[in-house]
Amino acid sequence: MQKTQFIKRLLAVSVAAAMFGSVGAQAQTASTQMGASATAATASGTAKLTAADRKAIMDMAMSNMAEVEMGKMAQSKSQNADVKAFGQKMVDDHGKALTEVQTLAQSKGVTLPTELDAKHKALAAKLEKANGDAFDKAYTKQGGVAAHKETLAKLQKASKAAKDTDVKGQVDKTIPVVQEHLKHAEQVASGKMGSTGSSGAAGHTGASH
Repeated sequence: MQKTQFIKRLLAVSVAAAMFGSVGAQAQTASTQMGASATAATASGTAKLTAADRKAIMDMAMSNMAEVEMGKMAQSKSQNADVKAFGQKMVDDHGKALTEVQTLAQSKGVTLPTELDAKHKALAAKLEKANGDAFDKAYTKQGGVAAHKETLAKLQKASKAAKDTDVKGQVDKTIPVVQEHLKHAEQVASGKMGSTGSSGAAGHTGASH
């Protein structure tokens, strides 16, 4: 009799253990699936960027890199106080913007270029060869006015086409900065060009990289 009761209890314990084991396994499986889903969601988040959003990130990075590069040239080559001040502002503002775009790109799984493209390299090479007033005019008109007009047009187009909220946020944040730069460049370009320029230090080549 006691033996029978012992066997029944043993069976009950075994059944309970099996049930708890099953529940535990199910919980573990569910947890694993949730983790996998979260990982997949993160991966799909980067993969969901449209071609337009990716292009917007790449364009912002390239324009920022180019403006920093040309701004450094202005610091070393120009003898015009207005041009040098504009160049320093480009280094500061676009350097900050480039860092923000790099952070955005990393979060979205976008690999950015590490050097200028052919178009911007050609402009940089042209500026490198120019001296004195010729440099000031070329820099303010091409690196200042023309480049910022082109960048502004791309940003406005990107803002309308953007699907990713983070990308749109960065684009919309950059637009007023570029608009301000464009006005500044137009003022410098139409100002006292040629009155303070000097070719005395035109051979200084140390700051371009």
